[in-house]
Amino acid sequence: GAVESVKAVSDLFAPISGTVVEVNAKLKDEPQLVNQDCYEKAWMLKIKPSAREEMQHLLSAAAYRQFLES
Repeated sequence: GAVESVKAVSDLFAPISGTVVEVNAKLKDEPQLVNQDCYEKAWMLKIKPSAREEMQHLLSAAAYRQFLES
């Protein structure tokens, strides 16, 4: 997939393989939600993992934040 803004289009990367089972249609009419409430109202998609063992390698939100700060 792709994420489009006023200035650019960026590819969407997922940390696990799987099948998209739901897309947040609300973002089509309210894209600003991504910047306001990305963890609750502005999730982009839901994925059904094809390889459950990949889930073991995901970071928590706190660990990801720490990674970004380093």
